[in-house]
Amino acid sequence: VFIKLKDWKLRNRADLKVKAIAGRAMMALSGIREAMVFAFPPPAVSELGMAKGMDFELLDRGDLGHQALLQAQNQLLGMASKDPRITSVRPNGMEDVSEYKIDVDWEKAGALGIPISSIHQTISAAFGSAYVNDFVRSGSVKRVFVQADAPYRMLPKDLEKIYVRNMSGTMVPFSSFASGRWTSGSPRLERFNGFPSLNIWGEAASGRSSGEAMKAMEELVAKLPRGIGYDWTGLSYQERVASSQAPLLYAFSVFVIFLCLAALYESWTIPISVLLVLPLGVIGGIIASSARGLANDVYFQIGLLTTLGLTTKNAILIVQFAKAGLEKGMGLIDATLQGVKLRFRPIVMTSLAFGFGVLPLVIATGAGAGAQNAIGTSVLGGMVTATILVVIFTP
Repeated sequence: VFIKLKDWKLRNRADLKVKAIAGRAMMALSGIREAMVFAFPPPAVSELGMAKGMDFELLDRGDLGHQALLQAQNQLLGMASKDPRITSVRPNGMEDVSEYKIDVDWEKAGALGIPISSIHQTISAAFGSAYVNDFVRSGSVKRVFVQADAPYRMLPKDLEKIYVRNMSGTMVPFSSFASGRWTSGSPRLERFNGFPSLNIWGEAASGRSSGEAMKAMEELVAKLPRGIGYDWTGLSYQERVASSQAPLLYAFSVFVIFLCLAALYESWTIPISVLLVLPLGVIGGIIASSARGLANDVYFQIGLLTTLGLTTKNAILIVQFAKAGLEKGMGLIDATLQGVKLRFRPIVMTSLAFGFGVLPLVIATGAGAGAQNAIGTSVLGGMVTATILVVIFTP
């Protein structure tokens, strides 16, 4: 069931947000005893999964069997319900149902001269149907199907009433070489990458990123019995592939900054003094985002990269004038102090201008406010610490 929400401007209250509505729906639907019903928002990227959050496959890599895989799933769900990093972890599948299993004594069937194909064809024809041939009637071709009469195929025990023809043409009762029994099993056979699997969905807890939630699931799976593995699918798989590129992105950003500074100052050592102040801006972005309970997501990382550039800008202003003083014959300390005094006001003014520029992102509301808040908060927090601490630590 797809539920269409009213326009954003009609849902300004906190209790009318998506998470709040989904939470109330979960509480109301939990009273249904005949089914398991969950409420969840759609994924951020359509066609990649069915729900927002993690898309997880629990795999039976050790050929332990369906029951062992089901027990591992229940154990995982129990551990996940106690982990503060994840929430709404639930199986995406159907519970085991009653099944009627036919046990065939193949040795006895062979001794009676009954081919395996005859057994399968007889069961299929009796309880389903089998195509025989065509005939012409009233100028049109009719197809002929054969099946057991309705009164003789209503119950599983009706299997005992059918006969199978052996290779000599004799009709052998089915009960003479096979028996049936009730058992339970999954109504849907699932496999992922060639392994029996169970699909599990989940979401990151409030204030936690999807990366933290995925790491938590991986840690919990490591506690399961040997032979049970996992894999990611849908949007979670794409995120896991992309997450390995984040450290390379940061390293490449710092490397590009270093090369630009080396070309600017025509020196390999002076840029180091600029790069050493980069953590000062990063600290502010982390503190500000943590204070607002924002996750370490892609928007935070965009803001972090912006903060690196702004922090570098403040340090460059000081180093540029200090270098000019050295070239005029001033001492190292005097040239450094002069650079700080001359560029203090421009640093403060440009930082204030940029800070007020991103302030609307910090306090934004309405549709898309989540992304704006994440970027604005990390940039503003980094700008504050970069302005205050860079002036002190760069010299």
